[in-house]
Amino acid sequence: MMGLCLIYGKNGLFRFLLLFKPCVIFFKAEAVEAVLSSPELINKSGEYIFIRPAIGNGLVTSLGTDWRKQRKLLTPTFHFSILDDCIPIFQKQANVLISTIKSRIHEPWIDIAPLSHLCALDIICETAMGVTMNFQIGGNCDYSNALHEIEGAVMYRALRPWLYPDIIFNLTTVGKKFKSNVRLFRGLSKKILKQKIESINNKKCNPTSEIISRKYSVEKKMQKPFLELLLEHHLKDPSFTEENIIEQVDTFMLAEYIQKVQKQKYMEELDAIFGDEKNMDISREILSHMRYLECVIKETMRLYPVIPLITRENDREFKVLNHTVEKGTICVILFTALHRDPEVFPDPEKFDPDRFLPENCAGRHPYAYTPFSAGPRNCIGNIII
Repeated sequence: MMGLCLIYGKNGLFRFLLLFKPCVIFFKAEAVEAVLSSPELINKSGEYIFIRPAIGNGLVTSLGTDWRKQRKLLTPTFHFSILDDCIPIFQKQANVLISTIKSRIHEPWIDIAPLSHLCALDIICETAMGVTMNFQIGGNCDYSNALHEIEGAVMYRALRPWLYPDIIFNLTTVGKKFKSNVRLFRGLSKKILKQKIESINNKKCNPTSEIISRKYSVEKKMQKPFLELLLEHHLKDPSFTEENIIEQVDTFMLAEYIQKVQKQKYMEELDAIFGDEKNMDISREILSHMRYLECVIKETMRLYPVIPLITRENDREFKVLNHTVEKGTICVILFTALHRDPEVFPDPEKFDPDRFLPENCAGRHPYAYTPFSAGPRNCIGNIII
């Protein structure tokens, strides 16, 4: 796929047939903008059905009016000022991770991936769900392993059209393991929901009016954590069932789970901020001074985006870069190629955080770097990630 992007680089897109269905790959900023910025091109392609057994009809997989309703409901819980309440949790869980690493410092080497996965799960549960699960302390990797295998199974199936029918996929070893992992995955989401409901009941308060709330927005509205808002909506509108809540929890958990440099520069930056202080509380103001570290993170996501591609399916014909894309086409945004456009990022395979210094970003196309997608259907939780 990347090779074809090099061949058709000047065009910004190319077309092929996938089992007689037209498919267009978009990999130039101007072409990508035409798709992602459109308020009409918001429906995901049919391949997203493969993840529905795990996350149901949540924010990622829902379509049209259903998606708009869910997005409107959930948007207030991801206001930028939510970071003020999240940062202490980030710091607490990061300290647990550091302690775990220190306890194993005598080992020849440490695989940081599973440890960071458990840290991420603890952060997700405590910030978005308002429950403490202590995955890191317990050291149980079953849930994070299930998430990893679910993602792998979905990709495995998407690349093998003969496995598209459920009756065939479910008979395979991968399909059987997928169903087992989905049961484990959804079981924990139900456990989290049950724990939250019990916590509310134990407070002996009216859940619809006294669920713990926080002040986030400049409009002085009382914004609520993700799971509490869903529970309140459930109590006000019985048609929004507990199963609907679990679908949203599953969606968010899966999405959040899915993450010699210029070391001297960012180490000097951190030393300038912290000095000899080892236990300084982190705030948003302190984070705002970590400008070069932000460049390092952005460059990492340029080369290794959270997801390599996303798809849309257009229900009407549209034009892009003097080309006409016919109705019913699978539109693929290939982030791995978009972020390696040599005209935007010279020597694209080189890891160079300086690309994201303000003077080097000036004039760059706004859709040339989109690790969390863009437009009306961008990642709702990108401020936390």
